Amino acid sequence: MQNSTHGNIEWRTSQQGLLQPYSTIFDDVYYSSDNGLLETDYVFLQGNHLTQRWQQLSSNHFTIIETGFGTGLNFLYAAQLWLNHAPKNAHLHFISTEKYPLTLQEISTALQAWPTLNDVSQPFLDQYNALSHIPTQLFDNRVQLTLLLDDATASITNLETTADAWFLDGFSPAKNPKMWQPALFAQMARLSTSNTTFSTFTSAGMVKRGLQEAGFLVNKQAGYGKKREMLTGSFTGVL
Repeated sequence: MQNSTHGNIEWRTSQQGLLQPYSTIFDDVYYSSDNGLLETDYVFLQGNHLTQRWQQLSSNHFTIIETGFGTGLNFLYAAQLWLNHAPKNAHLHFISTEKYPLTLQEISTALQAWPTLNDVSQPFLDQYNALSHIPTQLFDNRVQLTLLLDDATASITNLETTADAWFLDGFSPAKNPKMWQPALFAQMARLSTSNTTFSTFTSAGMVKRGLQEAGFLVNKQAGYGKKREMLTGSFTGVL
């Protein structure tokens, strides 16, 4: 495995010849070395039952709030799924936070690993440098992306938009403990309803307890790849 460093990113070449970003700040991977795209599908899309929910959507809008935009992989895969399965007149609002945004070159390099996303990644990359707290319409105005370049809890504290689904991403609690705090879970509860779901790659006890204390029903299930377990659930409002 060969490594090269650029800014806060270290590039690692996998045995498959793919460049994979590694955070030198958090000493952690951005996504599974097994297959980041399949991890996204399993953890976040399936974890929130999005295909079924979008095929049966009764309203004309749906909101996802994510902690940790990273390479944009979760957003792009969700957008592609939305375009394929949601009603044509429905609107997806994807809100994500990112304290350490990648440069256009870095995010372009990372996304080269996923050619099946080219139909959504290129229009996104064309507007990437303009993204900063300004809602941006993409894909014939069927998807809106709001990228909040700040700490996750601080960003979410300023929101008033209710989430239909939460993507709890970002680096692991062991590597990034400042993000995984009761204040974050409390803000999630404030922006959730009885129909709100969440999913996350981690099964850390402090995350499970924090979500439960904030009013979420938390379930453990098999994780993706080398991860033994992950967490999914929904908001009950019962403390």
